[in-house]
Amino acid sequence: MTRVPSDGQCREGRRPGEDPLTDHRDTPAGAEPTAPTGPTTPDAARVPRDLHAFIAGLPKAELHVHHVGSASPRIVSELAARHPDSKVPTDPEALADYFTFTDFAHFIEVYLSVVDLIRTPEDVRLLTYEVARELHRQQVRYAELTITPYSSVRRGIDERAFMDAVEDARKAAEAEFGTVLRWCFDIPGEAGLESAEVTARLATDDRVRPEGLVSFGLGGPEIGVPRPQFKPYFDRAIAAGLHSVPHAGETTGPETVWDALNHLRAERIGHGTSSARDEKLLAHLAERRIPLEVCPTSNIATRAVRSLDEHPIREFVRAGVPVTINSDDPPMFGTDLNNEYAVAARLLDLDERGLAELAKNAVEASFLDAAGKARIADEIDAYTTRWLTV
Repeated sequence: MTRVPSDGQCREGRRPGEDPLTDHRDTPAGAEPTAPTGPTTPDAARVPRDLHAFIAGLPKAELHVHHVGSASPRIVSELAARHPDSKVPTDPEALADYFTFTDFAHFIEVYLSVVDLIRTPEDVRLLTYEVARELHRQQVRYAELTITPYSSVRRGIDERAFMDAVEDARKAAEAEFGTVLRWCFDIPGEAGLESAEVTARLATDDRVRPEGLVSFGLGGPEIGVPRPQFKPYFDRAIAAGLHSVPHAGETTGPETVWDALNHLRAERIGHGTSSARDEKLLAHLAERRIPLEVCPTSNIATRAVRSLDEHPIREFVRAGVPVTINSDDPPMFGTDLNNEYAVAARLLDLDERGLAELAKNAVEASFLDAAGKARIADEIDAYTTRWLTV
């Protein structure tokens, strides 16, 4: 795993008078010109414009992004119009207010209301394909998308039809956009052990399990949802060849991260923000090279962290813990992956080379095969070299 430098390096390679927002010399062949046209939070806006342009074209991998949580306002409003009995607004502008959260519990409530809009295989296919389109726009070459099949199956979608829908969208998106999608099936913790049983069955039954599935997770609230009770389900998933990637330590203390490591055999930790409060845990994560999937804007939106200046990402890097940058539920939090990289650049004082190393962290922490990792890492290096020398 590549270490991210904590000190800024000289930003080089800019010609006098060159406008980085309109200079697209590094645009990949066959792709639309890249420009930082997505959401920019106030904190990210403090990053120099040349870094925003660099980030916009930087090849990336994303490891912590939720299927339903990635539905853009356009897609949410379309789904809400299909299902008028929902309380979700159909006006994309009204969604900004709807997606303003008072705390983590309120976020879960709103999130589940959007989940309720996914009622047919056609809804599933539309959402999945459009998420891939958005990832492609941000130069994401590979993503592990967290899917909660229990939520759809319990709402009446046939499980085989659900799997067919996500797989059809995955294959179509890879053929059209070149973005490779893989799945993480996660247990919705608030739904209890019944959801764990259903999720484990869907993840391990070869008659249903989709081809793109690579990992097994645990999401939802942490308070009142102890990690150890899910051990039997993770054991089954791991025995079936899946990787363990539970959420832990987002809204609870470091003991939840320890539980995820000791009971669920976590290979990566979703969020893990409270790990900074336990020096022994930080040392363990660093020594074992267990990455944290860091989602800065999400942590502020859900009140898991009070402010970005208090975000523990600096402590993680200083301790040598591998970190990856992710967007979690981007439209709900008014962000995207490019914005999260800009936030990380500000918090860690990174230049282009530092951002490239951060992007390579995600590639190395992914469950992509060795050849695929090498291909994207080489692409990141080539893009960075061109950017700094032209």
